[in-house]
Amino acid sequence: MDPLVIGPAYSVYVRSVRIALEEKGVPYRLEQFDVFDDADIPSDYLDRHPFKRVPAFEHDGFALYESGAVLRYIDEAFAGPPLQPSDLRQRARMNQILAVIDNYLYWPLVRTIFVQREREAEADEVEIADALPAAKRCLAALERLIDAAPFLTGSALTLADCHAIPMFTYFSRTPEARTLMPEQPRLSAWWAGIQGRPSIAATRFPDETA
Repeated sequence: MDPLVIGPAYSVYVRSVRIALEEKGVPYRLEQFDVFDDADIPSDYLDRHPFKRVPAFEHDGFALYESGAVLRYIDEAFAGPPLQPSDLRQRARMNQILAVIDNYLYWPLVRTIFVQREREAEADEVEIADALPAAKRCLAALERLIDAAPFLTGSALTLADCHAIPMFTYFSRTPEARTLMPEQPRLSAWWAGIQGRPSIAATRFPDETA
C-alpha cells in the first residue's frame, strides 16, 4: 500500500516529506486537516503523534512521526535516487544543515517573519525587527556550510534540500528575503537553481501560483 502522509499541505514539514517522496518517485496518499482548527483534527491523531505536530506517517502498518525520522525512512525504505550522501563528511554536513534548519532557521524565517508578513492582519514590526538578527545569522551560517555545487551538500540533491525548500519558499515571499538573500551569493544561487524541479511543482503550497 502507498505510504500515508497526514497533515496539511500548507505545512513546511509536510511538504518536505512530500518532496522527498516525489524525488524518490514514490506514490503516496495525503490526508489533510487544519492543524489550527481543533474541530478538524482527527480524533485519533494524538495516537499517531502525541505532540500534535505534523506530519504523521504510515507505511505498511509502520507508524512514524518527526519529520527527520520520516525523511530518513523514506530514503532508506524505497528505491529511487539516494537522498543521503554515501560520503561520511557530506552526510555529516547534510545532518548538520538539517539540524540548523530545525533548531535555528524555522522560527525566525518562517514562524516569525513570514507569518507576520502574510498571515497576520497587521504585521508586528517590532517582532520582525527582533527576528532579523537570528535570520541573518542563519542565512550566513548556511552560506558558510555550502559550496559552489548546485545543491546544499554537493552535486546531488539530499534530504537537506528537501527540508530547506519549503522554508525558503515561504521566506522568499517577504521583503526581508529580498534584502537579505543577495548578501549570501551561494545560498541565492542554490535557491535560483533549484526552482525548476518537478518535485517543487508537484507539492506547491495551496496559496502558490504556478
